[in-house]
Amino acid sequence: MSGFVEKPEPLQVPGLVHLHTGKVRDLYQNEAGDLVMVASDRISAYDWVLPTEIPDKGRVLTQLSLWWFERLADLVPNHVLSTDLPDGAPADWAGRTLVCRSLRMVPVECVARGYLTGSGLVEYQQSRTVCGLGLPEGLSDGSELPGPIFTPATKAAVGDHDENVSYEEVARQVGAETAAQLRQTTLAVYGRARDMARERGIVLADTKFEFGYDADDRLIIADEVLTPDSSRFWPAASWEPGRAQPSYDKQYVRDWLTSSASGWDRKSEQPPPPLPQEIVDATRAKYLEAYELLTGTRWK
Repeated sequence: MSGFVEKPEPLQVPGLVHLHTGKVRDLYQNEAGDLVMVASDRISAYDWVLPTEIPDKGRVLTQLSLWWFERLADLVPNHVLSTDLPDGAPADWAGRTLVCRSLRMVPVECVARGYLTGSGLVEYQQSRTVCGLGLPEGLSDGSELPGPIFTPATKAAVGDHDENVSYEEVARQVGAETAAQLRQTTLAVYGRARDMARERGIVLADTKFEFGYDADDRLIIADEVLTPDSSRFWPAASWEPGRAQPSYDKQYVRDWLTSSASGWDRKSEQPPPPLPQEIVDATRAKYLEAYELLTGTRWK
């Protein structure tokens, strides 16, 4: 069992139709048929959306995505039409709301990895492969790969694990031409972002993107990009292969949930408990630190 501890009731806004509540985002449609995407302060861990929110998290994800969209526009267009608040929307939506074009979404999580960790490390330890791609001997947790690799996954429902799949399986599902375009674009965007992050003292270990096609059959990057929710960011100064790396994300949350202090058994079907204030504060600080380091601007 997994999912939401308690799924929030969607806010009803005149002129907007609620379509979906995800782990972090609420999705609406306006009268013009455009999507209105609202990033909440919800946080998830171990397939659960937790009962405690992280203040400013939704705004950080939205503003950082917008910053990256601008710097990737020559590589791939994005889905953002406007950041204006829809009429009648609550003031709290400011800074966390995007009006986006409606796309035919590709049902693939497009993951780029430049370093070995996470589910890629688990597979490598078993078979010296990641998503069927052979890798050299001698790599360990946090090792830089010989070159970035495209390691797609099939999109899962809320509460289920995304499943790593081979490139051949993606080509079978979406067609060879689309698969090739996804791989090429994913690696181009990752390469640009990795180099920019490195200049700012951050290792971009891996990241995932979502893509769709617009009415003119152009490939468009959608959802969020290169945030602490969709990427592993590590401090470059302390990067050291052979161990778990400190990161700019929700590691404080994961560590507390699996500690004796939480009293929670991850293997049980019981939902996780609320987070203590010090874990909320430390997690918020990590999200803000990532934003400030990457953008070079103070969080307001």
